Amino acid sequence: MSQSVSLTFPDGSVRAFDAGTTGRDVAESISKSLAKKAVAVAINGTVQDLADPVTDGSIAIITRTDPQALELIRHDAAHVMAEAVQELWPGTQVTIGPVIENGFYYDFKRVHPDTREDWPFTPDDLPKIEAKMKEIIARNKPFTKEVWPRDRARNVFADKGEGYKVELVDAIPEDQDVKIYFQGDWFDLCRGPHMASTGQIGTAFKLMKVAGAYWRGDSNNAMLTRIYGTAWASQEELDQYLHVLAEAEKRDHRKLGREMDLYHFQEEGPGVVFWHGKGWRMFQTLTAYMRRRLAGTYEEVNAPQVLDKSLWETSGHWGWYNENMFAVKSAHAFIHPDDEEADQRVFALKPMNCPGHVQIFKHGLKSYRELPIRLAEFGLVHRYEASGALHGLMRVRGFTQDDAHVFCTDEQMAAECLRINDLILSVYKDFGFEEITIKLSTRPDKRVGSDALWDRAEAVMTDVLNTIQSQSNNIRTGILPGEGAFYGPKFEYTLKDAIGREWQCGTTQVDFNLPERFGAFYIDQNSEKQQPVMIHRAICGSMERFLGILIENFAGHMPLWIAPTQVVVATITSDADDYGREVAEALREAGMVVETDFRNEKINYKIREHSVTKVPVIVVCGKKEAEERSVNIRRLGSQAQTSMSLSEAIASLAHEATPPDILRKLEAKQARAAA
Repeated sequence: MSQSVSLTFPDGSVRAFDAGTTGRDVAESISKSLAKKAVAVAINGTVQDLADPVTDGSIAIITRTDPQALELIRHDAAHVMAEAVQELWPGTQVTIGPVIENGFYYDFKRVHPDTREDWPFTPDDLPKIEAKMKEIIARNKPFTKEVWPRDRARNVFADKGEGYKVELVDAIPEDQDVKIYFQGDWFDLCRGPHMASTGQIGTAFKLMKVAGAYWRGDSNNAMLTRIYGTAWASQEELDQYLHVLAEAEKRDHRKLGREMDLYHFQEEGPGVVFWHGKGWRMFQTLTAYMRRRLAGTYEEVNAPQVLDKSLWETSGHWGWYNENMFAVKSAHAFIHPDDEEADQRVFALKPMNCPGHVQIFKHGLKSYRELPIRLAEFGLVHRYEASGALHGLMRVRGFTQDDAHVFCTDEQMAAECLRINDLILSVYKDFGFEEITIKLSTRPDKRVGSDALWDRAEAVMTDVLNTIQSQSNNIRTGILPGEGAFYGPKFEYTLKDAIGREWQCGTTQVDFNLPERFGAFYIDQNSEKQQPVMIHRAICGSMERFLGILIENFAGHMPLWIAPTQVVVATITSDADDYGREVAEALREAGMVVETDFRNEKINYKIREHSVTKVPVIVVCGKKEAEERSVNIRRLGSQAQTSMSLSEAIASLAHEATPPDILRKLEAKQARAAA
């Protein structure tokens, strides 16, 4: 009697199958229709080919519409793209083609058949490749797997002139099989898994762009051409993705930053922002708003930017974070490293604020009665990023953190986490972000602190997460097992923007590490020294990045209160210039940022020009308005004009330009007065 395999199905039922039974056999045993829809199976959560034998454990039959199938669709599409390229241009070498977020890519080495010189692909080649891919998909050839001896694989690829594949075969560990996947007659080296046939890929795919890429990411190696593609389960999903991309391109903060004259970057300062007047005004408005939100709860401090490396050795950053740090010393010492009289000490530009805040907490004896102590800083930090990773305001080398650290007792930890959560959600709501995801990242394999400390912190934060979930239907929550920092568990706050993109911004992190490293303590009610709980907290994270997110979320159409220029007063004729000056001055006195445009140009030209720079409100004044002491208000993105008396316009715009936190206080004060 053959050995049997026990499988547990999603509904909890358990069935026995003969050893050697494949995933396809299991699907057919349930129904013929399911077998036709099946593209793979997952055994104990690991996806494998339908043709592979199943083993003891849980099983899930994966159909093309299941979320797990999307990676298979993209993986198979990459293989089909490689086959299409080699059909169109025989002799092209295929190298590596992984699945990535939202798609896939493959790296190719193509040489010209006549000159034998490198012949990179161009965007003009993509439609031809797409058409050939559709042909291959229509053939609906099965994916089949073979396991080859290592020498056979090396020889076959060497005979084909596939030198890169030979390198990949040699790199496979000796204890792993060399797997070859066929789709019809074409084959490739691949770990798998794959769907049953090329036809299951469908036609909801598009090749997006080409780029240069060094073999294995090493600039000492040959330059290859990388072709990027995207693939989805349905045409609707593809269309939605392309729509979001088009919207994202229109909203690109780098493009809008130029149009709005907010900032620039230049080679002498890679990854650091040159803020122009308008951009700095926005930055300062955001900072002022955040300061008001912290007033009365946090004490704002400022720690030095340059500190001796010994402090960073104590904190641990010098050891595990040095690749992201800038080391500095005096220019004379740098130029004359052998000068014994020069100060040769090595300092670091701070990459984060937390060690400095521990030093401030340690300065002077602290009693339990003083806790919690909440220290906040809008601290400029510097972190080294590779030049290829820099991306406008989103990824820089110098940025300002809206950082805070709470020093509290163990018993105060839950209340502080909830207080931080309320503040974070309130700030996001003020900017129009109400779809928020909060995830708890739990202990990683490499960590500091005892299991008892982790047990306590995770239990508290789990209770906090449950409380947050119970308080709001708009908040999604989840757990990220093993994703916590090495020094403690953390909450990650992710917000969704106007076009559905998600941005991770806020964090709340419990830290067992730094207080211990620096010997921070307070005196408890028994006159004993106790180590405080340290909670790291950020809301915007990087202020520069948060501004980039805001610019893209609003497509440059900023809310009036944070717009760099709130109003432009434009006159129709020179007869109205004096009145225009009066209007502008009245708006300024009401607290608004106002520019004037009295040029001898047509009013429609002026409106178009200021619309490009995303001015929210254009106040139009002509001779008629001057006589009536009225104005015409033109809103960004609208063709309509609203006529109002000057006093009404000032009152309305001043109200709209009031930051939301100040507006709440005014309304609360009015409500109390009315009561």
